[in-house]
Amino acid sequence: MNKAEVVPYKDDNSNKKAQVAKMFDNISPKYDFLNHFLSLGIDIRWRKKAIKLLKPHQPEHILDVATGTADFAIAALKANPKRVTGVDISAGMLEVGREKLKKKGLDKVINLELGDSEKLAFEDNYFDAVIVSFGVRNFENLEKGIQDIYRVTKPGGQVVILEFSKPTKFPFKQVYNFYFKYILPIIGKVVSKDQSAYTYLPESVQAFPYGKNFVDILNKIGFKQTKCIPLTFGVSSIYIGTK
Repeated sequence: MNKAEVVPYKDDNSNKKAQVAKMFDNISPKYDFLNHFLSLGIDIRWRKKAIKLLKPHQPEHILDVATGTADFAIAALKANPKRVTGVDISAGMLEVGREKLKKKGLDKVINLELGDSEKLAFEDNYFDAVIVSFGVRNFENLEKGIQDIYRVTKPGGQVVILEFSKPTKFPFKQVYNFYFKYILPIIGKVVSKDQSAYTYLPESVQAFPYGKNFVDILNKIGFKQTKCIPLTFGVSSIYIGTK
């Protein structure tokens, strides 16, 4: 493991992928509550805005990479697809997601599968659109993961990625950084009972090449018409592109 790599459990010698799976398994029972509570529910609006950008393209089959508990897969139904497939490396998160889908009566439209987001078990040019929310920064190899997303996207298909970024304007930047670095990890630790998960979150955001740097990676992989749309003073961003 690269010593400079940001991982959830610094005393664990396993690779980042294994640690991320373990972390999400650990926090899966409280993940949805913490996600909405710590973001004050704004994450729900972010997902809706991202899917609104996808809707005009009318994708029939959408892949949700790093689907977690399927929140983004459910939001993707607003784009009126025939099918949504979600993939994640955490069995714990998928279990929570499947229960959610059953309760909502959506388990026939959305299918969740255990799988590696950087080695997708699908044919080339298979999906009309690929979406990811708050997942790409957890990739062990970011470019490899984006390459595989590109591979399974049909020519002319869309990619829509929602990910944390960093506010740059005073005073929101200072307030946000204090909350993200000091308050969020304490609340996350108390509620989830995981010592490291919500310390890893700000560290992984800090290390992620957001904004133009991530757009450059999308361009390098081959996506066209790429764009970064900052949300809520730059707390997160939507990235879009076309194969």
